[in-house]
Amino acid sequence: MQLGIVGLPNVGKSTLFNAITRAGAEAANYPFCTIDPNVGVVEVPDPRLDKLAEMVNPQRVVPTVTQFVDIAGLVRGASKGEGLGNKFLSHIREVDAIVHVVRCFRDDNVTHVEGSVGPTRDIETINMELILADMETLERRLDRSRKLLKTNDKKVAAEVELLERIHAALDAGKPIRGLGLNPEEAAIIKDANFLTAKPVLYAANVGEEDLPDGKGNPYVEEVKRIAAAENSEVIVVCAKIEAEIAELDDDEKAEFLADLGLEESGLDKLIRAGYRLLGLMTFFTAGPQEVKAWTIKQGTKAPQAAGKIHSDIERGFIRAEVVSYDDLMAAGSQLAAREKGLVRLEGKDYVMQDGDVVYFRFNV
Repeated sequence: MQLGIVGLPNVGKSTLFNAITRAGAEAANYPFCTIDPNVGVVEVPDPRLDKLAEMVNPQRVVPTVTQFVDIAGLVRGASKGEGLGNKFLSHIREVDAIVHVVRCFRDDNVTHVEGSVGPTRDIETINMELILADMETLERRLDRSRKLLKTNDKKVAAEVELLERIHAALDAGKPIRGLGLNPEEAAIIKDANFLTAKPVLYAANVGEEDLPDGKGNPYVEEVKRIAAAENSEVIVVCAKIEAEIAELDDDEKAEFLADLGLEESGLDKLIRAGYRLLGLMTFFTAGPQEVKAWTIKQGTKAPQAAGKIHSDIERGFIRAEVVSYDDLMAAGSQLAAREKGLVRLEGKDYVMQDGDVVYFRFNV
């Protein structure tokens, strides 16, 4: 999972990125501090993996990971190359989803590129630049597709009809993700990598006094109204506090979060929300050599899940021995789970479930 952290300059993107990845991207009080995208790879926190490791006592434990990309701040005119717009836009095309950081705090010591805090205006600025960039991409593709209409190819006709519908939406200032495209339509435009087709998660960056949920902060309410209109999710974070949390060990972190009335860190919030946004889930493999977490799409069948481990396992798939994490923990051991009949034999049509602990049998 690769999440791109975007927003206007000086909204807290790099501070948040530093905190969750400890990658040390420069965070300074002036626009365009982040010139090239900083990429940080972080482990996905999952208590189930730790419990499995305690039970199995393997030689090594391997969590799944998430990539965060800190992308240069955007300004008006980015779609025409203003500021660092071209770099910004090209890097967004590479990520799976967008984390749009919106400034929801006042601080006279931190300048705002627009001169004042205004979440609605800030969100509209970025959305419009992405829409304008998509419109340019779309018009080039639409011209090519229309020229092919004379071939009377039904696929071309369907593509032109879809592209014209997208054009109308963009022209009205609406992002592609709001059109509710079906899987077949999404497949047609997948290779175009439209910016506004990517799912978005809003991160409302607040001051410490507005934790844990931003309740009563009018800026957060603005962001929530916008997100609700496009069926997006909002998480409330304080980048400054996240930076402090990142310096603590696990015990100190738990105590610090409790003092703030927080159940989890911003990193945990981001990753869980990212999984929901992209429809992802986790399964596990557990043996004496290794206990490992794997990320797959919801709805993935057993052979394709096996292919995440190795293509040979998918190609030679015979069956999967599956026990749910909860059943395994209740049984107390893998042997006890097997003796109680909790381990199931599943075939090629089995749809994987979150928390499955699996052993794949195959023959190549």
